[in-house]
Amino acid sequence: MEKTESSLATGTVGRRGRGIAWLWEVFVLVCALSLVPARAQQTVVLVGSGSSVPLPLFNRWSQEYGKRNSRIQMKYLPIGTSEGIAQISHGSGDFGAGEVPLSAKERSEAGLIELPIVLIAIVPIYNLPEAHDELRLSGEVLAEIFLGDVKIWNAPQIAKLNPNVALPNLPIQVVNRPGGKGSNYVFTEFLSKASSKFRERVGINPSPKWPLGVPAERSSDMADRVKAEPGAIGYVELQYAVKNHVTYAVVQNPAGKFVRASAQSITDACQAVEAPYWKSFAASLVDAPGVESFPITSFSWIYLRTKSGNHARAALGNLLEWIYTNGQQFAEQEGYSQLPGPLLAEVKRKVETLQ
Repeated sequence: MEKTESSLATGTVGRRGRGIAWLWEVFVLVCALSLVPARAQQTVVLVGSGSSVPLPLFNRWSQEYGKRNSRIQMKYLPIGTSEGIAQISHGSGDFGAGEVPLSAKERSEAGLIELPIVLIAIVPIYNLPEAHDELRLSGEVLAEIFLGDVKIWNAPQIAKLNPNVALPNLPIQVVNRPGGKGSNYVFTEFLSKASSKFRERVGINPSPKWPLGVPAERSSDMADRVKAEPGAIGYVELQYAVKNHVTYAVVQNPAGKFVRASAQSITDACQAVEAPYWKSFAASLVDAPGVESFPITSFSWIYLRTKSGNHARAALGNLLEWIYTNGQQFAEQEGYSQLPGPLLAEVKRKVETLQ
């Protein structure tokens, strides 16, 4: 059976760094080794790239989708949201994925569109061995921590939110993400809305200029680093915290309530923004209204070209149809929140217009 990649990036490494370049080189080698001449029907490999936030889900989708149709396979490379958008903008690969809404230029000049695939939550994770109670944190206090203005765990700002918690006199060790990450965008949007100081000094950005902290390249690296270092604090998608058994804080929402991230509180945030029309596919879900809404909620999007002469277009349409039907069940199994039914129905209608 002959196997062909539908469109793999070549020569667009730019400033991704050695790690990202290595990922592409390995994938090219794997695909090259899989080319087996035969007279049988071709197998199409759909290639996507982007954020590590939905990586476990894409890995699961790759496995499950491959079982149903051996002639259409899917591979996903976790190279960061910004680089994933750059790749699909340059015509490399079949789709991108991440947590940053497209710019007007990317929509008009590159002809891209973003469609939500799942709901995600970014949670503050921390390592305080002596504190046995769940911490409560606000956006304002988190902003001060990540600006370096609050340096000790028993600082008055944290103690005020946690009067019944025995906070240690321990230095706060900030862990953040390097440039181009979707989780950066979601987290900095939340902090920018909570703190004018943070908005002025850092702002909303997938590549923020953090004033302090050590970087963690992938979401899994963030979870591992915080779990290993007493006094550390970072931020990661909810399922990474749960599966890695890392403690995460409850966060104050705009209604003043401290809310724990859960499938229900994430869905509540989406419903508060999307209902009753359910057609704002690129909407921000950060600081959604509602007493029960978790405030650091976001879509994770798939980025697609609206027009393409690619021979694999039909295969991509088949994949999208599966993602928005049978594929949704695996989102929940992997720890993500499924799209609410009314929104899912609208996204399906949109997908049909792209095929």
